[in-house]
Amino acid sequence: MSTSPVSRRPDWAALGVAVFLAAVAIVILMDMTRLSSAAGYSQVGPATVPRWIAYVLLLLAALTGYNAFKGTAQAEKIQSPAAVGWIVLGLVLQIVLLKTAGFTIATGLMFACVARAFDEKRWHLSLPVGFGLSFFVFAVFSQLLSLTLPAGWLENLIF
Repeated sequence: MSTSPVSRRPDWAALGVAVFLAAVAIVILMDMTRLSSAAGYSQVGPATVPRWIAYVLLLLAALTGYNAFKGTAQAEKIQSPAAVGWIVLGLVLQIVLLKTAGFTIATGLMFACVARAFDEKRWHLSLPVGFGLSFFVFAVFSQLLSLTLPAGWLENLIF
């Protein structure tokens, strides 16, 4: 008894994403030609970061296209309304609390809400991890890069 191989059609949505990623990468590469490639003493010029972003996008496009034809893309899952609700709640909390509570607390709460959307029910774990990661990001941006993020009482207490 012989079985004929089942012909698979490509995943058209994944193929569309691959084409879109490749198009964005090509636009970046074409736009990058207008930038000066003189690197100076640091070996990093204005075209360095766009070039690497374009290369990564091309790699992602190739991998996504490969998965679209191979058929290894994940099956569609129906989104849980509760999960979407947790993510929306996290975003609303961050928007409302960002100016008053500061970046660390607002983003830490958003992290915990998004973790809850992904079925992480241990708030005693996700809240401290969220606050710790958010504080680390705040410290890097404000202290090392000298960029301004909204500071609350916690950031003002430490810095």
